[in-house]
Amino acid sequence: MAVSGQSQSSSSPQAPLAVVDGQAIYELDLLKVAGPRMAQLRNQEYQVKSQALQAAIRQKLLEREARKRNLEPEALLAGEVDSKIGEPTDSEVEAAYEAQKDRLKRPLEEIRVQLASALKRARIQKARQDFLDSLRGKVEVSVFLRPPTTEVSFDPARLRGDPKAPVTIVEFSDFECPFCVRSQAVLQNVLAKYKGRVRLAFRDFPLRGIHPKAQSAAEASRCAAEQGKFWEYHDALFADSTKLDAEGLAGNARKLELDMSSFESCLSSRKYKAKVEQDLEEGTKAGVEGTPAFFINGVFLSGAHPA
Repeated sequence: MAVSGQSQSSSSPQAPLAVVDGQAIYELDLLKVAGPRMAQLRNQEYQVKSQALQAAIRQKLLEREARKRNLEPEALLAGEVDSKIGEPTDSEVEAAYEAQKDRLKRPLEEIRVQLASALKRARIQKARQDFLDSLRGKVEVSVFLRPPTTEVSFDPARLRGDPKAPVTIVEFSDFECPFCVRSQAVLQNVLAKYKGRVRLAFRDFPLRGIHPKAQSAAEASRCAAEQGKFWEYHDALFADSTKLDAEGLAGNARKLELDMSSFESCLSSRKYKAKVEQDLEEGTKAGVEGTPAFFINGVFLSGAHPA
């Protein structure tokens, strides 16, 4: 696993951060102990830059349009936007007050004027942004800022979709996680909508501190993969995440007509304990702290999201 544009491997010609008795320490080595925090900082930096860039683009568009109309930028906004925003009605002010009166802790009549003024300012601000965004369609805008990416490997045996698809979603998941359960329908919709263009890779990230059955479920899914039934078993576990005890894991295997002797031997031997641990370690280095977590062509997306 490597972080694009951010870190170097231990074989990199880049200068080490420290040397201990002849042994170099590189930035990539820090991921072992600070992966989540470093990933979070990279994403925060991107968000700050992205917001600032959008503001700068809108300002350039405003200045361009103002020059075309022989106006000052503020005069253009005043005429095209501000002048078209009316005063809030009494009912709108009252509705806004009801929505936040517990926080305001003052009678409506004491703050009616200020509240009406705040509502109008918010509408003007929204209308200004909409106007500036509308100017974007009148000129070519190229954005080269890209979110940080992380190269995350995956197991070809746990890959769903066209193996040659240009978009790869690597999911770190937990069979006992309710948010992961919620994400399954979304992922299926995405795979169906973009058939041939998206592939999904599954990796284990059992949150053992709060989900005591997740580890054994992860190991069981790998035992099912030995018999070519990983995704069928994966779907069965997520279809009813209340059946992750030993009886439930075996029951799902029987329903899929797995060789029970081989399955039970595989599970009882803890054959895949180390492999699950490897997924956990690599996920942690990449910045994963909770589930579900996704890397879409290397771009990190944390938590359950709509399609």
